[in-house]
Amino acid sequence: MKVPIGISARHTHLTKEHLEILFGSEYSLKVLKELSQPGEFASEETISIKGPRGIIDRVRILGPIRKYTQVEVSKTDAHKLGLNPPVRESGDIESSSPVTLIGPKGQVELKEGCIIASRHIHITPNDIKRLGLENISKVSVLVEGVKGGIMHNVTLKISENYEFELHLDVDDGNAHLINHGDFGTIIK
Repeated sequence: MKVPIGISARHTHLTKEHLEILFGSEYSLKVLKELSQPGEFASEETISIKGPRGIIDRVRILGPIRKYTQVEVSKTDAHKLGLNPPVRESGDIESSSPVTLIGPKGQVELKEGCIIASRHIHITPNDIKRLGLENISKVSVLVEGVKGGIMHNVTLKISENYEFELHLDVDDGNAHLINHGDFGTIIK
């Protein structure tokens, strides 16, 4: 049960309202490159994110526009910013860390919205059946190599529209010397 691995660097998702505060009225994101998940893209635009202890510049905005604004960072990023964001699934931002977003035209003070994204596998219902993962919400993944290991608590995110791929943050990738495009083995 091999799964391709994607390493996800720090990034943000924005609402239309927050995009316009940061970049100006009626602003639209420009596509830099398509991502592995259908309909998603890395935009040309970047912002700065600020916490009590520091700022990180050139944080990529991912599109399309969302119904919520969310910043995804690694634990290393959080330390630099002086934040302690929870590990959460994308979209679960209630009571998450506050963070300031700084764009060329303005800034947004989020009372919540900064998370460390949980490890997850994008998977279709057909892949769930094919791999015998029915009625399972979390798996472990084995990675090989000189710093290989087993990563537990990997959430299965199921949708007809997904491309089969494990998403890890930069810290997980670095801890196991994983590169984007490597493979792991799903363990039930």
